[in-house]
Formats: sequence, structure tokens, C-alpha cells
Amino acid sequence: MKLHTKILLGLVVGAAAGAAFNLGLGGDHDAVVAANRYVAGPIGQIFLRLLFMVVMPLVFASVALGVAGIGDVRRVGRMAGKTLAYFLGTTGLAASLGLVMVALIQPGSRITPEIREGLLTTYASDASAKIEASQTATFGIDTLVGIVTRNPLRSAVDGDMLGLIFFSLVFGAAVTLIRRERGETMIAFLEALNDTVTKIVEVSMRIAPYGVAGLIFGVTSRFGFALLEPLGIYVATVLGALALHVGVTMSLIIAFVIGVSPREFFARIRAAIVTAFSTSSSSATLPTNIEVAERELGIPPKIAGFVLPLGATMCMNGTSLFEGITVIFLCQVFGVELDLGQQIVVMVLSVITAIGAAAVPGGSIPLLVGILAMFEVPPEGIAVVLGVDRILDMARTTVNVIGDHTAAAFIARSEGAWSPEVMPVEYGGAARRVDESPAWPPRAPGPGAGDDVNVNGDQA
Repeated sequence: MKLHTKILLGLVVGAAAGAAFNLGLGGDHDAVVAANRYVAGPIGQIFLRLLFMVVMPLVFASVALGVAGIGDVRRVGRMAGKTLAYFLGTTGLAASLGLVMVALIQPGSRITPEIREGLLTTYASDASAKIEASQTATFGIDTLVGIVTRNPLRSAVDGDMLGLIFFSLVFGAAVTLIRRERGETMIAFLEALNDTVTKIVEVSMRIAPYGVAGLIFGVTSRFGFALLEPLGIYVATVLGALALHVGVTMSLIIAFVIGVSPREFFARIRAAIVTAFSTSSSSATLPTNIEVAERELGIPPKIAGFVLPLGATMCMNGTSLFEGITVIFLCQVFGVELDLGQQIVVMVLSVITAIGAAAVPGGSIPLLVGILAMFEVPPEGIAVVLGVDRILDMARTTVNVIGDHTAAAFIARSEGAWSPEVMPVEYGGAARRVDESPAWPPRAPGPGAGDDVNVNGDQA
């Protein structure tokens, strides 16, 4: 049985068992309290602690490696700058759209005050004080100054995500400026650290079905089905926002910036879309992405090989949208009111942590837990959404991969190395071989220019 099936089964079993206890005995019955204290609670806490254990090293390694992995921007030149600007721009648009959607629909506000008070009492004895403190905090000059951390180790210990991210960005940039041999050594260390922490996440996710069952049992055994309606609206909000981003934002970019019909563009990359949806992993989809970009879109291999591997790590439109909606939703569930400045912080963190998320199924969950803790939402609250994350993971990975292909086409066209006219007339892997993609950089016109012919007789 696949892991996502086990997690979904754990959600169903835990929710059903908790609801049965709630309906049969009541949320305050001694048997329910004992089951949560000695069985469900410890299992869920162990799972959560495993995720918390890797949040800070994962943020540092992934963000620093992402910056260092771009290479020497002075050498890479304008293409790297345009690629990074495109990634950040589209990811920021997606996060903004998600925040607008969740602010308009407000799925978490549908919880009754009694249920909310019960959640606070259940998940954190000092939650009320924390929430009151977070409500009085405002985004101002002190917050901006505080981003520049005095001590990155203390930031990691205290859960200061902004401070750690700032240090990670500076550290990664500095790696590109030191001597090459030492920079390569540090990048190798960061890669090893990132791979090690990602492996810990993968191992931790193996007990996710039991952790999810324990966490969701604790919710439903105390509150019954009161959370199902807002949870369903939350899922619909995320899926609707993802569909809107693809159907409107990305389609406008494809039509007016890239110059291709969105329907044809999506049809040509359908193999990558299916792979992304089924694997929920940008990394696992990368080989298919490169092949599809070269064969079906006609993207030059040098550009596809540069943009798409970066996109698998940094072009996370769907993930940033999901994280922004989830943070605001859980803040609504737990009664944490965020002002405009704090919502901007949520958007920025969603973009940065989405870029730093491991490109594996569920890779954004540890970082999401870290953002929730920053806004004083009890970490156990992740149980409310964790069980339905599989379908959301599949959907947001698909959006991430679509963003990768639009980035590759945009960069190729902006560099003068590609245009819609070079796409194979017939596509599906037979119209153009990879080695017959247009040369890049483009050759200057000269004797014999335009004489190369591909297998269909069209000018290459």
C-alpha cells in the first residue's frame, strides 16, 4: 500500500474512531481522555516532534543551497536574473491570489466560538496568552530590523524563521563569492546536509499514517464532526485557487507573453502534468519535464537543462499558494487575527519557504509547521489539514510543474532562442528528435543558414 493511501486510511480510521467515541461517550469521558493521553496523543506528538526536529536545519540547508546553487550570477549573466525574477514573480502572484481567496471565503471563521475555545484549551494551555500577544504585535520598523538576526543559532532555537531565512540567504550568497574550490566544498556540505535532512523527513513520513490517526482522533473524539464543514470549504478554497491561478494567471502569461494558445500549451505538456499529479514530486517529474520541453515544445536543450532543474526547486507557484491559504485558515480556526502587515509576512514566508521546500511528496509540511509556530498557532493544529494534504499535494505539484514549463518557454523566447513557430507541427515524441532542437545560442545568418531539415522536412 502506498504511503498516501496509508495516510488517507489513517485519517479515516482516526476520524471514525474519534467520532464514535464522541457520540457514544462524550468528549469529556474518562475513557476518551485516557485514550488521548496514553495512546493517540503520544503517537501524534512523536510524529510532530520528528517534523519539528528537522524544520530549522531543513530551512537553512535548502535556502542556502538554493541561493548557492544558482552559481556565480556574474558568470551566469542575465538569464539567471530573468529566471529568478520569473520564479519569484509568478510565485508571489500565486501566494497573493491564495491570500485573497482565503480572506474572501474565510473557511476557518465558520467554527463556533465554543469549538474554537475547546481547541485552544485542548492544544495549548497558554494558547490564549500567545494569541493575545500575536494580536497586539504589528508589522513595523522593529520587525524589519529584527529580520537581521544577531545570532542565527538563537534564531533557530527560538523558532525565528525570518532571522534564520535571512542568514541562510546571506550565507548562500557568500558561498558564491569565496574561492571556487572552497565554495564547491561548502556546496557539497550543504547538499549532504540537505539530502540527510530530507531523508529524515522521508523516514518520519513513514509513521505519518499513525501520527495522523492519533492527531485526528484527538480532534474528532473531543469535537465530533464540527470541523468537517470548514475543512471541506478549506479544501475547496485551495483547489479553486489553484485552478484560478492556472486558468487565469498562467493562461494570460502563456497567451500574451509566451505567445501560444493555453489549450495547445497544456496539451503539449500533458505527459508532465500527469506525471506530476501522480507522483506529487517535482524532482521525480524533472526527467519527464526536460524531455517534454525539448520534444513537445522545442525548447533548446541548454535552456531546458538550465531552467527546469532550478524550477524543480525554486518555481513553486502551487506550494506558495497552498501554504498561504493554510496558514491563514489555521489562524482563523484558532482565532488569531492578522493585520495587513502580518499577512504580507505570511505571503513573503510562503514564497521563500516554498522555494526552500524539498521537492518530494509532503516536503512543504515541516516548513509549514514552522510558519504556524511563528504565528503562535498550536503545532498540533496541523492535524486539521494533514489528512487531506495528499490530494492538495497532487494538485499543487501539478501547478508547480506547469509553472516550470512556462518559465522555460519564457526564458527561451526572451533570449531569442525559441518562438512558437519552432514547435513541432505534430507532437507526441515523433515529430522532432532532441538533437534536432533549434541550436542555442542562435547562429548568425550565413552561408547554408536555414538549410538544416528535420525528419518531417520542416526547416529546423
